[in-house]
Amino acid sequence: MASASDPSEHHGVLHVTTPAERQRAFLILFISLCCMGAGQTVLFNILPPLSRQLHLSEVQTTSVFAVSAAIWVVSATFWGKRSDHWGRKPVMLLGLISFAASFALFASVMLGGLDKWLPAFLVFPLMIVSRSLYGSLGSGTSPAAQAYVADRTTPQERMQGMALVGSAFGLGTAVGPAIASVFSPFGLLAPFYFISGLALASAALIWFLLPERTPPRAFTHRPVSHVKWHDPRILPFVIFSIVLSTASTVPVQTMGFFFIDMLHLPAKAQPYYISVGQIASSVAALFAQFVIVRYLTISSRLMTTIGLAAAVLCCVAFLLTKSFPILVIGLAAQGLGFGMARPGFTTGASLSVSPHEQGAVAGVIGGASAMGFIGGPLIGWMYEQSPFLPYVFGGVLLVGLVVYQWLSPTLRNAGVIPPDIEIVEEDIETPVAQG
Repeated sequence: MASASDPSEHHGVLHVTTPAERQRAFLILFISLCCMGAGQTVLFNILPPLSRQLHLSEVQTTSVFAVSAAIWVVSATFWGKRSDHWGRKPVMLLGLISFAASFALFASVMLGGLDKWLPAFLVFPLMIVSRSLYGSLGSGTSPAAQAYVADRTTPQERMQGMALVGSAFGLGTAVGPAIASVFSPFGLLAPFYFISGLALASAALIWFLLPERTPPRAFTHRPVSHVKWHDPRILPFVIFSIVLSTASTVPVQTMGFFFIDMLHLPAKAQPYYISVGQIASSVAALFAQFVIVRYLTISSRLMTTIGLAAAVLCCVAFLLTKSFPILVIGLAAQGLGFGMARPGFTTGASLSVSPHEQGAVAGVIGGASAMGFIGGPLIGWMYEQSPFLPYVFGGVLLVGLVVYQWLSPTLRNAGVIPPDIEIVEEDIETPVAQG
């Protein structure tokens, strides 16, 4: 029976994946996903004040992400399946390089709008174009990385492996505001170019140092995946992911505007207050993924339920108070909640399909998770009607998920490991040729 450290034969050459190589591989993935997470929070930290300077409405600002997310829904599924055929490494490389290009282009467009060397009527459509590059090509990194981890973990290790993917992105979101603070003296958009450079450096690490010895399916007789979003095995997870991502985008897309409008912040203080809220959420998510998920031995279903209940507290805080400390506590509860909920249901989805379908299911779930941002314009419209309305909407969605999880047989049994599945997975888990 093969394992992650057994020798494997490929083209007549004997290769061995050592524990040290496996540890190095996960570290490289962690760094790469951390970089992408940092980019997201830098964007959400700086964009609300910049959108006001560029005279963009809340609906326009959220539409930038909605278009990218709509593309992501389709492309993430495609790239997840491609990683089953081409290998995880090429897809991750393409995604990181595209992320770097998209991030630098987005910053350049905003800079052109602020400095008036780019016509005002071009700023908004070019922002959409640059984010669409990320949505179409950059979407491959996350599902390919998730599948890479799934390939190299046993079912019993799967939740911790999925938490590793989530915590990497979460750590990036925590350090993103710090990066913005360090580089903002060089210009408000300097952090964008720095993170773009980090993404290229991460791509270089993957190219030179990431071991991938699993032969792509195109060159083997391994079965082909036919996983679709409506596959009965994963449909409840897809629905759950769409609703959860929609609820999670409420504070992400409106928190900056809420702080600016409800706390009556001066322009210079706005990025600072927003970054404090983002850091509180990110650090709490990291605690959930590094500590709670890793050391608390409970089922993925119960983990998800507790996470949803914690996330509801964020909506309650925004509805009941305008006190900045209480709002920050609410955001910490939101980070803790989603940090617990996401590994729980992604683990359930991973364990619901066969080993050769890991890339496909990761792509489908990744695409479903992006659908929350498609509703961004609706959330922006709600905010324009009342700053509190999006949080009512988010709270209702989260409570609905708790009910749905306990009514759905598939979700109720999420994470239950059949006694013979470890043998099946270990037989094909181990990689073969140096990529």
